[in-house]
Amino acid sequence: MGVSKSSFFTEEQNELASKLKALAHPARIAIVQYILKQKKCICTNIVEELPLAQPTISQHLKELKSSGIIKGTIEGKGICYCVDEENLSKTIANLQEILNEMKLEKDDCC
Repeated sequence: MGVSKSSFFTEEQNELASKLKALAHPARIAIVQYILKQKKCICTNIVEELPLAQPTISQHLKELKSSGIIKGTIEGKGICYCVDEENLSKTIANLQEILNEMKLEKDDCC
């Protein structure tokens, strides 16, 4: 088996790429927006809010949770989800740094 290409990049680059990959689906963006709109952890069935099947929603929640965008705690028979504000803020800050660098270098670009 070959060497993982991710080993050629910094931990920060790999982490940002992982989070952006998790957000790179409209359903996941919608889930995060819905959770943020609630301004609290939600234990309600997200399936009622989005036009997707329950297994599909579960898979998207799993991806968001494994990337650290959201977190969930078991409460009774369900799981309450909320946005991991610290991780999301860090992701936004890292992306903003890249965008700022792009803006600065744009003057030298063709």
